[in-house]
Amino acid sequence: MNFKSVKDMPPIGFGVWKIVPDACEQTVVEAIRCGYRHFDAACDYGNEAAVGRGIQRAIAEELCTREELWITSKLWNTYHAAEHVPAALERTLNDLGLDYLDLYLIHFPIALDYVPFEKRYPPEWVHDPDAPAPSMKLAKVPLSETWLAMEALKESGVARHIGVCNYNSGLLHDLMNYSNIPPEVLQIEAHPYLVQDKLIRLAKDYGLEVTAFSPLGSLSYVELDMADQDESILEQANVKAIAARIGCTAAQVLLRWGVQRGTSVVAKSTNPERMLQNLTAQDIELTTEDMTAISALNRNRRYNDPGVFCEAAFNSFHPIYD
Repeated sequence: MNFKSVKDMPPIGFGVWKIVPDACEQTVVEAIRCGYRHFDAACDYGNEAAVGRGIQRAIAEELCTREELWITSKLWNTYHAAEHVPAALERTLNDLGLDYLDLYLIHFPIALDYVPFEKRYPPEWVHDPDAPAPSMKLAKVPLSETWLAMEALKESGVARHIGVCNYNSGLLHDLMNYSNIPPEVLQIEAHPYLVQDKLIRLAKDYGLEVTAFSPLGSLSYVELDMADQDESILEQANVKAIAARIGCTAAQVLLRWGVQRGTSVVAKSTNPERMLQNLTAQDIELTTEDMTAISALNRNRRYNDPGVFCEAAFNSFHPIYD
């Protein structure tokens, strides 16, 4: 497939967050075998070298070609300064074994003090993990500086498309005012408990495509103590009823809801059967009533919130959402 624009990005992607490196290579191969062609990676996930081995194996086994894959990665917070942006992408490309990315995103609108590759990679959130109370160390790097460096990556061709993650409406308005090359994709947390209708509409009005991470809600966060077991959207009565009527899983209903409302979604599983179920969610159809009922579950519940987890885990209070 020839991806001429971000509109060609496959609607259901495979996320590699929290897949341990030892399992990641085989998981990527299995995902490609199942039919996934859109992969969502990041420096901070700590497994890009394993993702790269999986990609190269799949290509060698003629399961796909490089041109058939849409590979996304993200610029980490410690590399926001203009001189560090190209080096960060070069490291990601080396780890993935690729010559270019289909999409490169600013991971968070948070600039942290630079940590050299040879000191620690990925550098994660805290500046000195050995300190008595490890904490974040902010860097005075404006987002405009980082974005201009991202534009240079697109102009050179090493990143075919560029965009941002975790931006709110105010930051998006500002970015559109100072950018020479506007962002092409906004990636945000979005699911029936956090529908983000206004932000998605704004992004679309500006011409951006939107990708939703954590499309199943709390599922990825329970093991991190960032969500409770009883918060699962999959257990909502109306979601289960829709799934029963259609003859699919509750997860397929939620993924289809995300796709049908005009976003791409990034799902994850290490189970080949569930991988295939998730991918085939793009083939089902929800009624207008189904879509309305699922959207009505909104409770503005955000799981991936730096204003909460940075203080709890990194001794640093740093909200980016009001």
